[in-house]
Amino acid sequence: MHAIHWKKQAINDLIKIGQQIAKDSPANAEKMIDLIEDKVTPLAAHPEIGRTGRKRGTRELIAHENYVVIYRMLAAKVEILRVKHTAQQWPPTNKLS
Repeated sequence: MHAIHWKKQAINDLIKIGQQIAKDSPANAEKMIDLIEDKVTPLAAHPEIGRTGRKRGTRELIAHENYVVIYRMLAAKVEILRVKHTAQQWPPTNKLS
């Protein structure tokens, strides 16, 4: 069994998602956050259920048709790196071009 560790940026992503949805419906915001967290829980026992990530060393779990959880597997834990809306660019493009 792996421990689930949410990185600070992933927690911030969840907060922003909740705030955005709460503008229209606080109840739906809470439901969405709960749904995303519930989808992550099985990663503790089955960390490979997500697809191979677009960024090397990561995996991606579809938490909802609109949200993807980006994570990586380490020896004893699963790190949740980001939670992105499917309309967002991931991974980010190189801004130096």
